[in-house]
Amino acid sequence: MFRHFANAQAVRTSGPPFAAALLAVGMHAGLLEETNIVFLLLAGPLLVATVFSSVHFAEIVSLRIGQPFGSVLLAVAVTVIEASLIISMMLSPSEGDPTVARDTVFSTVMLVLNGVIGLCLLTGGLRHRQQSFQSQGAVAAFSVLGTLATLTLILPNFTLAVKGPYYSTVQLVFVTVVSLLLYGIFLFVQTVRHRGDFLDIAVEDTNLHERPSLKDAVWSGGMLAVSLLMVIVLAEALAPVIEEGVFALGLAESFVGLVIAAVVLLPEGVTAVRAAANNRLQTSMNVATGSALASVGLSIPTIAVASLIFGEPITLGLDPEHTVLLVLSLFVGMLTLAVGRTTIMQGAVHLVVFFCFLLLAAVP
Repeated sequence: MFRHFANAQAVRTSGPPFAAALLAVGMHAGLLEETNIVFLLLAGPLLVATVFSSVHFAEIVSLRIGQPFGSVLLAVAVTVIEASLIISMMLSPSEGDPTVARDTVFSTVMLVLNGVIGLCLLTGGLRHRQQSFQSQGAVAAFSVLGTLATLTLILPNFTLAVKGPYYSTVQLVFVTVVSLLLYGIFLFVQTVRHRGDFLDIAVEDTNLHERPSLKDAVWSGGMLAVSLLMVIVLAEALAPVIEEGVFALGLAESFVGLVIAAVVLLPEGVTAVRAAANNRLQTSMNVATGSALASVGLSIPTIAVASLIFGEPITLGLDPEHTVLLVLSLFVGMLTLAVGRTTIMQGAVHLVVFFCFLLLAAVP
């Protein structure tokens, strides 16, 4: 049994080292600059393996520091790398696109609010029939998310200082400051002032684990950062192939960003679904809403600062159909969280909205 456990641990942690080795060889041989079948065949499976390694390391850190700190750590780690990727694409001479920040953040929010949460509720409902969580914490998170999403993705379409879906410099600075301030207050409430509102309701847990040592937690935290970085780099390396496949299928160009955003969110998505399956719905909500909050509350301000520094304009206001979907997602989310109890019905509703988003992303 011990040998089986050791083998399982080796499989879970093997993704990042092999991914780093493949990228090093690819860069040395110039394989990243051209389409190479061998590299692509290896990169795909390693990307999936690295995603699950990220989940493994995140779970170890979460067990050490406890909830909701573990959820916050994973959300912030992914968001920092997401913002770095967006900024690099914005500043790229060949791929610079003022809409990349808006499209990526919107895709992240929709994937989390409808795809991840919907799958969590459906999985948990099928396994446990009915699940409970603390509505105080979930509603607080959604109120902050609704405010931030409206300020950053909807309001720019209705301002008069600058024509189009843009903010003026003064408006952009103001929204950046208040977004960071509101997100900071939420973190204080979640981790200090009202931490109890974000803890799982006591349930029988048959998957109890010992608390990892500090040494294991520190090592896992470092490997988590490496794993997330490998996920982003591999996803970016595979982006041209994904783009060709999307075009071959006759889908819209924006669908490429959706695919890459889905890959980036895989670690958090898998973590949230696992928690729901183990009847820890509050942890699922923390991970999911934390991802969306960090994407809007951290990524947009970071990208706004980069925009002001480098003089690169960013498009923030959503298209009308996307605005409708965002408002619908927030409305359905508030109804789902209001009573603190969920079944497969709520999961089905969120997934229907998610499939509508996929349809419009593929065929606007």
